[in-house]
Amino acid sequence: MSSRPEGPVGPVVRRRVERHSADGVSSREDRIATEEPLEIRVAVAGGPPVRAWTTMRTPGDDFDLAAGWVVNEGVAPPGAIRRVDHCTDPGPRTAGRDNVVTVSLSEASRLPQQLPGITAGSSACGVCGRDSLEAALGSSAVPRHDGPGLPPEVIRGLPDTLRAWQPVFAQTGGVHAAALLDPAGGIIAAREDVGRHNAVDKVVGALVLSGQSPAAAALLVSGRAGFELVQKAVACGAAQLVSVGAPTSLAVDLAGAAGLGLWGFANRARVVRYA
Repeated sequence: MSSRPEGPVGPVVRRRVERHSADGVSSREDRIATEEPLEIRVAVAGGPPVRAWTTMRTPGDDFDLAAGWVVNEGVAPPGAIRRVDHCTDPGPRTAGRDNVVTVSLSEASRLPQQLPGITAGSSACGVCGRDSLEAALGSSAVPRHDGPGLPPEVIRGLPDTLRAWQPVFAQTGGVHAAALLDPAGGIIAAREDVGRHNAVDKVVGALVLSGQSPAAAALLVSGRAGFELVQKAVACGAAQLVSVGAPTSLAVDLAGAAGLGLWGFANRARVVRYA
């Protein structure tokens, strides 16, 4: 049994494993996707940081994740984000300090205490506390991309394009990916994470922190399209959500209500439009 390393942890860790096959048992070193907690704190107008959300994520691009979460959950619009920092509490710099991030805002649309049910979460779901479609739709903080949507022949090739942007998946097979796309189907930015919703927050935050609008022709995700991913696609201003996997019934309903183009089962041979 290996011990947990001290200090900052990267997106991939190495562990000794046993491989069992028809040829017998062998010992080898394997690469595994890292899963660590991240606590996001929000400080409004110079006030003290308040714990807003804790999620299990793959370390890396943590500032992107925090900024994207703030925008996608309707806590504040992109222009209200002043800075993102690691924990500044006194004490030695450890992995624990690197697992706490504070987003400083000039203003907030909603304070952490106004977000019932989503102050803690796993890497599997981002908005499990929402009671209605209206609440999810109401979190949109970015104007919708108003250009043309991507045609089916372009959408079918997107999963192959995304693979070149998935170095952690290539090593471990254990993370999801999300990308924002331009009107020609080119990837503007892409991020990976053990959680589908975290990967989306990361890629949205990457554009927000670089001063760009996250509104894009399409948001591409490597897994299934659940309700929470549709909500985040609407919030970031994407015109379409393209998934390699299947959507859920609530995802289809929400996409239809929001006017979001929803595509599933995207691969080189076919793609299915749901909304």
